[in-house]
Amino acid sequence: MSLRQSIFAATYEPMSRKNEEAGLRALRQTLLAGAGGRVLEIGAGTGLNLPHYGDGVESLVVTEPAPPMLKRLQRAVREHAPQAKVLRAPAEDLPFEDGCFDTVVSTLVLCGVDDQARALREARRVLRPGGRILFLEHVRSDDAQLARLQGRMNWLNRLIVGCDCNRPTLSTIEAEGFVVSQLEHHAMPKAPKFVRPLIVGAATSPSA
Repeated sequence: MSLRQSIFAATYEPMSRKNEEAGLRALRQTLLAGAGGRVLEIGAGTGLNLPHYGDGVESLVVTEPAPPMLKRLQRAVREHAPQAKVLRAPAEDLPFEDGCFDTVVSTLVLCGVDDQARALREARRVLRPGGRILFLEHVRSDDAQLARLQGRMNWLNRLIVGCDCNRPTLSTIEAEGFVVSQLEHHAMPKAPKFVRPLIVGAATSPSA
């Protein structure tokens, strides 16, 4: 357990509060209304998504690789989703059999994983054919000027919150075989300009 992980876990929710209140919580709620069946959430952090899962969820498994986050996630599960199962696991190496989930949820995760393509391959592997990944993620801006700013400032974002805010995440989702079925572009409401671009949507795993 690193000191950086401990500090980040302790400060994550206070740092996120303004964004959540200014619209991020509503985006989570709308996205997770589409979660159903056997659901896996990767990189669940402190459990901010847990209050938003609906009656369509038959079972819920949440994973988190960082021990300090995992402690907070376990507390949140006891409060909001006591039937959920919590496991320590990185998104790139999920301890599940092929095709055992109907929905995978990834919110503000793919910007921080060590290997984005591998994480998406794992998500596809554990999804049943035709299953869906629901995502809310930082992305590189389509605006060239803002994208350049993201590139210049990305070192700071990595230093403070450990993520790359300028990854071509949508392209990677498609490159790993998912078919995007829903997509909206949003902006992180109370964040520096270089981390504002967001995509929110759903993509389907191939049926065969």
